[in-house]
Amino acid sequence: MTLRCSPPLGLALLVLVSTACKKEDPMAELEKSAAAMEKAPAAPADGAVDANPGPAPAEQVKKAIADFKAGKMEDAVTRLQLLRGQSVMSPEQRMALQDNIASVMQEVYAMAQNGDARAKAAVAQYERMQTAR
Repeated sequence: MTLRCSPPLGLALLVLVSTACKKEDPMAELEKSAAAMEKAPAAPADGAVDANPGPAPAEQVKKAIADFKAGKMEDAVTRLQLLRGQSVMSPEQRMALQDNIASVMQEVYAMAQNGDARAKAAVAQYERMQTAR
């Protein structure tokens, strides 16, 4: 029995496998994102003006990185989730942030699965914030 697939399906499978095997350091990705956010002007995606914008997105990402590196995963996850809800980012910044949050959460879930209590608390916090929306 021979397994055959069409060229487009084969290409899609190759891309999926190559991207799934790529293990990026979530903190390195967040640091790149923070640097990009500093360079790009922050603008609300929908044209609305935030009455209380708070710290700049790049600052929030840097604080999340510091929290994560200090082992304060719950604080880092909370900060990233709150940043996700801010409207002071450009669409490009928001997309980069979404990708980076996914990368960080993948790392946190893996650590939680390996028994890390701080990661388990961060996962619980993340899930509470997701369902509270």
